[in-house]
Amino acid sequence: MLLLPELWWPSTVLALALFADAVLSMRAPRFIRDCLNGVGFPREWWWALIVIKLMAAIGLLAGLAVPGVGIAANIGVVAYFLTAIYAHIRARFLKQEFWLNCLGMLTLAVATLVLSYVPW
Repeated sequence: MLLLPELWWPSTVLALALFADAVLSMRAPRFIRDCLNGVGFPREWWWALIVIKLMAAIGLLAGLAVPGVGIAANIGVVAYFLTAIYAHIRARFLKQEFWLNCLGMLTLAVATLVLSYVPW
């Protein structure tokens, strides 16, 4: 594995997706509220998810120049969405939000990790 990404654009796309998700979560639309309520995540902790996503986006972008930061942030994003998937399965909340949000973002995070940090 590399300490700096081989390609810059996958990390940038993932960072933009996380940033957009965090901004949307500040005034959570119905699909985000349904998702968090569906897994039983306490409303008083929703702010923490916004901070995590913003910090991950910053880490991904910083990792374009600072060795090791981007891969750490990317692995953290993969872990975050694996945890979200576990929460959905445990709560048996496997509606559209699970398939689009959790699995979609996990796919993007894994694709970013592979494209950026696995040498070809």
